[in-house]
Parts: sequence; C-alpha cells; structure tokens
Amino acid sequence: MSVTIKRKNFIDQWGQLMSTHSERVEDRLADFTRDKRVLILSLMALVIGALSAVVAKALVWLIAVITNLVFYQRFSADFLSPSEHHLGMLVILAPVVGGLVIGLMAHYGSEKIRGHGIPEALEAILFGRSRMEAKVAVLKPISSAISIGTGGPFGAEGPIIMTGGAIGSLFAQLFHLSSAERKTLLVAGAAGGMSAIFATPVAAVMLAVELLLFEWRPRSFIPVALASAVAATLRVPLLGEGPIFPVTPHAPLGAEGLLIAFIVGIVAGLGSGLLTTLVYAFEDLFERLPIHWMWWPAIGGLFVGIGGYLDPRVLGVGYDTIHGLLRGEIVGSLVIGLLIGKALVWSIALGSGTSGGVLAPLLIMGGALGAFEAHWIPIGDTGLWAMISMAAMMGGTMRSPLTAMIFTLELTHDLNILPALLLSCIAAHALTVLMLRRSILTEKVARRGFHITREYSVDPLAVLRVGEVMDRNAPTIPATMKVTELSDRLAHRDPQLSRRQGTLIVDEDGRLAGIITRGDVVRALEQNKDGKITVLDAGSRKLIVTYPDEILHDAVSKMVRNDIGRLPVVSRENPRQLLGYLGRASVMTARLRRLEEEHVREPGWISTPAR
Repeated sequence: MSVTIKRKNFIDQWGQLMSTHSERVEDRLADFTRDKRVLILSLMALVIGALSAVVAKALVWLIAVITNLVFYQRFSADFLSPSEHHLGMLVILAPVVGGLVIGLMAHYGSEKIRGHGIPEALEAILFGRSRMEAKVAVLKPISSAISIGTGGPFGAEGPIIMTGGAIGSLFAQLFHLSSAERKTLLVAGAAGGMSAIFATPVAAVMLAVELLLFEWRPRSFIPVALASAVAATLRVPLLGEGPIFPVTPHAPLGAEGLLIAFIVGIVAGLGSGLLTTLVYAFEDLFERLPIHWMWWPAIGGLFVGIGGYLDPRVLGVGYDTIHGLLRGEIVGSLVIGLLIGKALVWSIALGSGTSGGVLAPLLIMGGALGAFEAHWIPIGDTGLWAMISMAAMMGGTMRSPLTAMIFTLELTHDLNILPALLLSCIAAHALTVLMLRRSILTEKVARRGFHITREYSVDPLAVLRVGEVMDRNAPTIPATMKVTELSDRLAHRDPQLSRRQGTLIVDEDGRLAGIITRGDVVRALEQNKDGKITVLDAGSRKLIVTYPDEILHDAVSKMVRNDIGRLPVVSRENPRQLLGYLGRASVMTARLRRLEEEHVREPGWISTPAR
C-alpha cells in the first residue's frame, strides 16, 4: 500500500510540474519555450548581480587584510603578494595556522566549505534542488580568505562562485519559486561573482553554460547574463577597470604558429590529466591518515609553508606571477621551479580538503608550462606561449574550453590570438576527455556518490511532434459492441487489438466516442455477469487527447500527469475527428530514432559495399 501511495504522490507532483511547463508554452510552434517569468527572474538577477559584486569586493578586501597582517604585520587593504615577505622560516607556520582554523570552521561550522567551491555549487544545483545554507554564504568567503591570506596557493574564483551562488540561492528562497528558477538565480550569483573578481562578464556566462546550468534556455541564460553584466559594471567603482592582466597585443599567428598552438594544447592536456590525478592521489593519501579530517588542512598547510619557504612565488593567489608570465618576465630555471613547486603544494593543499579555488593556480601552472616550452619554439615570445598554454590548461582541466578561450581574451584583451586559443583549448579538452572519465571538478562530486553527465543534447521528445510517431491506422471498435465480444477477440489474440492495452471506440459516424482498456474489460465482466454491457459503457468517455502538432514531450506529460499509457490523437478543429493513436510504443519510436542517428552508420561515397 505504501509503495502505491508513494507512486501516486510522485505522479501527482510530476503532473503538477509538467502542467506548469505546458501552461507556459504560449506558442506550440515556437523554436524556444516562451515564458514571461523570465522578466521576473531578470529583475531578481539584477539585484543578485549587484550583491555578488559587493561580496566579491568584501572577499578581495578580506584576503588583502589577512595577507598584510600575516606576512607584513600591518593592517592594510592594499593587495600585495606574500612572496615579498621577510618572515624567514616562520613562513612555514602561516599556512599551518590557516589550515587549522579552516579545519575547525569546517568541523564546527559547515563541512561544505571544504574544497574547490565549484563542485559544491554543482552538487547543490543537481542534487540539492538549488538550496544552499545561509551559513555557507558566510563561512565560505571567510574560510577562503583565511586560506589564501595565510599563503594558500589558491584562487578566489571558486570561493566567490560558491558564495555568489549561495547569495543567489538564499535570495531565491525568499520567494515562491520553482527549483529550476532557484537554479537560475543561484547560477546568476555565481556568474556575477566571477565577473566581478576577474572583470570577465562573457567568460562568466560561458562558465555558467558549460558547467553550471545544464541547459540552454532563454529562461536561464538571460537572467544569468544580466547578473554578470551588472556585476562587471559595479566592479569598476568597487575594484577597478579591466583587463586585470593587460598585455601588448601579439601579431596573428600563421599556419606554423597555429600548428604549434595545437601541439601546446596537447601538452597542456597531458598536464591537466597529471594534475587531476595528482590532486586525488593526495586526497586518497589523506583519507588513509588515522586522524580526523579536521586536522588535514593543517597538515597540508605544512607542505605549503615548506614550499613557500623554498619558493615564495607559490604562495597566495599569484596574480603578479600570472602577469609576469604573460609579459615574458619569468624564464629559464625559474619557470621549472615555479611549475613543479606550485603543482606540488597546490595538489597537496587541495587534497587535504582546505578551502580554495582552482582557476588561478591552473593559469600559473599552464603559463609556466608554456613559458618552458617557448624555449624550443622558433616563433613568438615567451608571453605568447604562456598565454596559450594557460588557456589550454584551464580548458582541459575544467573541461570548459569555450570558457577558457573567452576568459583569456577578457583577461588580456589580446584578440589576435583567438584562433590559437581555439586550437589549443580544443586539443587539451579532447585529450582529457579521452584520457580521463571525469574532470577535476566532477571527480569531487562523483566521490560523494553522485554522477554528472555534462553533455548537452536535445531530447527527441522535445523536437518531435505527435504526428511524426503516432499510429495512423489505429484499430477501432463500434460503441455498440458488447464487452464479451471484445473479451473474446482479445482472448483469441486478435492481431489488431491484442498488441495494445487500450482500444478506441467510435460511434456510427466514425467519430471518437471513448476508449476502453483491458482493465476496464476485466472490471466490467466481474460486475456484469450477463455480459450485456457495451464497451462504451464500460470504457471512458472523458478522454484526454493529444494533437498531431503537439510536441511529444507535452503529450507524454499528459500521460504522466493522468497516469495513463495511451492518448487518442484528434484534430484541433474537431476534437471528435480521430487521426491516430499514441501509445508507449510510439513514444519509444522517438528514442529509437535517436539511437539510430547515433549508432547506425550508412555507406558513404567512397565506402566499399558489404558483400
């Protein structure tokens, strides 16, 4: 009984959702779902974009203050790199103390502040109905500021994406919204935060599309884009104008340069795979420690401190290091030390479960790899190949190649290298997809028991019409037929009737009158032993119908909402004019068509005919 009740509740809830969706479709022949609520969501997104910019300013201020207090013993909001410190060996203690504080905050505050930030946002979107807790919005930026301010080798983008997402989610929870609408506002906050931190509004929207939204709809895209634009606008008075890493534009690359860019992308893809493997190898090592995870960030901080003592450039967000790589100022053995040192301390710290982002470190490591390769590349300067490699490293590791391309362009304003960025990012992306099952972001979610498929494809039910898959020659029976006669035909496996659960009933003029199912037949025979009842009396006259031009998705929604498995197809002009029959088999035909498109290979002009 409980299973039946749960099933009915599920059907009722699903039906309500599908009903809402169907009511919002104003034009059944539109190429996009038109929903006037996008205007409401857009107005909300404007507010969220502004809030995200303010939060981004607060995070940058807090990182700068903690950095100055820890490494220069002064209270100042001037953003300085910890690499110029004069602490000597005492620098080893700074990340340890920071890690200890973060471990305590995670244990007694919220465990969700641990990690990159983006995986937590993904988990909230896909498996938490886009609901985030208020304490996460407070604790995540504070913990990240402590982590980075005490020398943690992280970026601020992951924390601000999660914090901005939490702001959007909390704002959405104030109102009567659906889970999908909350997701839109959560992602709007995340995109706004990233846009404000890096002055990259277009890349922030691309990241939302490639990584967070899991759809391409005006309902979600427009509000997210508006939030990102507002945050970028407010960044100017709050944090200053972009680009944050301006460079002298490079000359466009020819065929040889583009080929080299493709090879650089492949090398960056290999580096992406190595970094992903390294991070989770260290995470597995920490999992084996016989102590509570609360202490792990402090242990990770010890290795960060040692690395910072050996090479101070590995400490902090490293924006000055990124700019130096792009200007070609870091070369030779300095590049090797930076690449190895940053990779090790970042992987260990991230594997320890501390709080911090992945984007800025990827830019440093990718840039260092490109600067190292530039020594053997006969064209272009060191800064050019550092730029191309850092974009490829980001695109391959995060599996977001379009975001990486646009992000690099907005960071540098060097438009001439766009073709090279395209080739390098796609090469890195292709290699990591073939080499690894999951990205550095989705691997974290998978280790928590969830699986994410990031491929976007059009649901065949959303593009096919009922008329394309319906049975146009559906058998019918007259309304005057007795139930016993229909039962006999079914018992003798009438080829026209036995393959369907429902049979359409027509009157003497051939107009649709009702439908009768096998369950109706059994009930009628049990209640009327004489068998004189007609099929029309035993069946249903209140019909739920569909139309040939109706999207198959909406027709299936009617089935789910009403807990039925078949629909008569009628004319819109005359609802009693029967045109066909839509059953489960017809619906599966749509899925079969997609499978055929994916897997059935047809002979080409140059292929050899099979014998």
